[in-house]
Amino acid sequence: MHPAHDLPTLADLLGSARVVALPLVSRFRRVDVREALLFEGPEGWTEFSPFTEYGDAESSAWLAAAIDFGWGIRQPLVRESVAVNATLPAVGPADVPGVLDRFPGCRTVKVKVAEPGQVLADDVARVAAARAYLGPAGRVRVDANGGWNVDEAERAIHALAPYDLEYVEQPCASVDELAELRERVAYMGVPIAADESVRKAEDPLAVARAGAADLLVIKAQPLGGITAALAIVAEAGLPVVVSSALDTSVGISMGLHLAGAIPTLEFDCGLATASLLAADVTFEPLIPVDGSLPVRRVTVEPELLGEHAASPERAAWWLDRLARCYELL
Repeated sequence: MHPAHDLPTLADLLGSARVVALPLVSRFRRVDVREALLFEGPEGWTEFSPFTEYGDAESSAWLAAAIDFGWGIRQPLVRESVAVNATLPAVGPADVPGVLDRFPGCRTVKVKVAEPGQVLADDVARVAAARAYLGPAGRVRVDANGGWNVDEAERAIHALAPYDLEYVEQPCASVDELAELRERVAYMGVPIAADESVRKAEDPLAVARAGAADLLVIKAQPLGGITAALAIVAEAGLPVVVSSALDTSVGISMGLHLAGAIPTLEFDCGLATASLLAADVTFEPLIPVDGSLPVRRVTVEPELLGEHAASPERAAWWLDRLARCYELL
């Protein structure tokens, strides 16, 4: 976290703060509209967008990240572009091609599975459709967001294995469950990735120490920013995938600057989620070209901030949240 003397004042943040509500192309994470608070620092525009259900203590890390990106030290980049994956929400198989067409050139697809109200057969049909779309050379990874217990996860991996999975992300909720599952499916050669067990944990390194994952999925905002996330990557010593949390292109830019500073990236990164938005805050959104995104900052358009401004009630809710989280830094 930042030393107090380095923090901009709350007035600095509120001076340029704008709250937007962006519609999604398809329902994702059980939301149809993504809200975010944007403000401008000396380094450029930055984003504070913890999901609405998150408490202030957890959300304050997201604010630290926003301040780090707007006011912090620029980390040296080792690459100017980042290969990214397509993200497939929990849609029916008939809708898969239409969604994936929005990710031009992406050779990897992350498929959402374990959606509440759906069953394993729905997951299998969706993964099969993604594999058919990509062909044999593409990569398919699945993300259960901790939605299975160990037995359910083992069954699901068996059912999905014929589609040649690159890895399974957060199949179970706890570190202990991940460790047990990883032992059970080791003979199948399907790697286990941890996401929530890193970004929502009191100790983001516990999963690595427990040998509960083969790779880590990291996000700049929940981990307190680029500087903090780079320290976690260095200490964990595991391969990583940099991902986003359904951010605007401003938040995506933060993730890209993190991915651009990591010494080795073996996997395509989950930073193409601006393609899931039906609107954005820039006329040049971070949409993949030939399966990659450039590492660059985003110019925010006042016209789009106005067009997609949240209601006065929602804007007030976010500004109150900003003030509460600021007190926790």
